Amino acid sequence: MSEDPQARYETIELHRTGAAATIVLNRPRRMNAWSNALSRDLLDVLRDLAADDAVRAVMLTGAGRAFCSGADLKEGTEAARAGGGTMDTDGILTRWYHPIVTAIREMPKPVISAVNGPAAGAGLSLALAADLVVAKESAYFVLAFVNIGLVPDGGASLFVPARVGFARAAEMAMLGEPVPAQRAADIGLINACWPDAEFDANAEALLLRLSNGPTRSYAGTKRELNHWLYSRMAEHLALEASIQGDLAKSKDFMEGVTAFLEKRPPGFTGE
Repeated sequence: MSEDPQARYETIELHRTGAAATIVLNRPRRMNAWSNALSRDLLDVLRDLAADDAVRAVMLTGAGRAFCSGADLKEGTEAARAGGGTMDTDGILTRWYHPIVTAIREMPKPVISAVNGPAAGAGLSLALAADLVVAKESAYFVLAFVNIGLVPDGGASLFVPARVGFARAAEMAMLGEPVPAQRAADIGLINACWPDAEFDANAEALLLRLSNGPTRSYAGTKRELNHWLYSRMAEHLALEASIQGDLAKSKDFMEGVTAFLEKRPPGFTGE
């Protein structure tokens, strides 16, 4: 990675070295939680990189100790209170999350997620949107939506079963338990798990290899995989948003978010 970011955004750093680009989610104090500002910056930079023929491979990682801890629930609840209503989950999904994961899947060049720490909720969705996913041994993955009374979104209910099948996807979605990086590699959720001390060097080497590879071949491979696995992605993302919009009005969701912010176990009633 270049020493200094080539471009600065409010919540993201972009580094360029030759034909390789690295996007760093840069909200370390919030564990890179997915805010509206981060969504805006990330979508802008992804679209710029997709259109830049000088960039031949992209890596996405996080600053600090997390990859991405999921949606910024504090921001969401504050916005809901200010608006006097419920959290606009379906609006946020269609306005930000869906264009972002679609930009990654349709980018005509390989994208690596270098997961340096927890990838939770929408952070897991973001990681799995990439073509190759590698992780530190100390990292973990969790479909945390159920813990606040929601369902997987941001493409997670598509990306997870595509990688690990129905049984493990249902287990991750319904139990909401963390999957350590080594276990994630063993079950095929990710491509590789590396010791923490070797992670940065290995991720950089993989990015360099792809940036010097046959870019048009990689783009063709993505088109084939997208056609086979994700040809109905837009329809499926719309379903996720619809279900999530309904659940955002539930008592269980409000209890789940309140319990999360108060750092206590939730008391769900099924309502």
